[in-house]
Amino acid sequence: MIICHCQAISDRDIHAAIDWMRASDPSTIITPGKIYHALGKRADCGGCMPLFLSTMRKNTNLKVPVELTGLRQAPMEGRRHEGRR
Repeated sequence: MIICHCQAISDRDIHAAIDWMRASDPSTIITPGKIYHALGKRADCGGCMPLFLSTMRKNTNLKVPVELTGLRQAPMEGRRHEGRR
């Protein structure tokens, strides 16, 4: 099924790009931009993004690598961000 009409990207293209990226670098974070880049294309109008993301999420290789899960820290109450006074 065609997902991005502007760039003629199909669901198979998206899955193939995800599978290829995961096989070549198991610890990579896969984003829509990286998929477009892997396919040699660029996002155009963005109208496909909800369907593009939905298609990405269906791929089991999209998951965040185990060593990268849980890295986000909870914001610290009462602390100021650097550069703010």
